[in-house]
Amino acid sequence: QVQLVESGGGLVQAGGSLRLSCAAAGRTFSSSSAMGWFRQVPGKAREFVGAISRGGTYYADSMKGRFIISRDNAKNTGYLQMNSLKTEDTAVYYCAVRLRGTSYANDYDYWGQGTQVTVSS
Repeated sequence: QVQLVESGGGLVQAGGSLRLSCAAAGRTFSSSSAMGWFRQVPGKAREFVGAISRGGTYYADSMKGRFIISRDNAKNTGYLQMNSLKTEDTAVYYCAVRLRGTSYANDYDYWGQGTQVTVSS
C-alpha cells in the first residue's frame, strides 16, 4: 500500500520559513511521475501550490518567488520550501503524486494526510 507522509508543518511568524517534506513509502515513483503540493483552508476548495516533474517545476502565481519545490528521487521524498510566509498562507498542506505527468488539478493518484501550517502576524 502506498503512503505519502508529510512532515514539517507548524506555527511560524509572518516573514518566516518552513520546509515541508513528503516521504513516499510502499512504492518507488519513477521520474516520469509528478509530485504536487496543494493547500486547503476550511470552507474553501483545495488549491494548487506547485508541482515538480521531469518536465520542470510549476507554481501557482501567488507562490512564485517565495516557494521552492524539489525532490530527491533516491530518497523517494519531495520538499516544499516556503519563504516569506504570510498569514494568508495558513492552511493544511498536502502532497500528492501523479503517475503520468504534472497537473494543476486535483487529479493525482496518491495523497498524503496533510500537515497544518499556521502563520501568525
